[in-house]
Amino acid sequence: MKKIRSATTVIGLIGDGELASELDTELTGTLAALHEHCGGRKKAKAKGRVTLTIDLTVEDGMVTMSPDITTKKPKKPRADGVFWIDAEGSISTEHPAQTRMDFGERARTGAGLAAPTTALA
Repeated sequence: MKKIRSATTVIGLIGDGELASELDTELTGTLAALHEHCGGRKKAKAKGRVTLTIDLTVEDGMVTMSPDITTKKPKKPRADGVFWIDAEGSISTEHPAQTRMDFGERARTGAGLAAPTTALA
């Protein structure tokens, strides 16, 4: 009778190697997600996890190993949106109490603008 004493051998045998292959894929994917999350920034930190759980059931001198792989990857950062809300509950990018100043043609062409001056005493 051949005895197996290595966890890596057991992992390689479960599912004819499919478990080991899936574990490789999940580990590589999680590392890639962590690297992307840091975005090349110095001292950036990201955490993740790859967990292999093997449930064991012994019955009549035989052990059944039921594996499960779970991963925890960082969430992709998203920008916030900031809006104003009015009395009716509608939102706007403009403050409801602020008067909008439209300079029209003068702003586009620069007409009517004086050059800055310096006063010397």
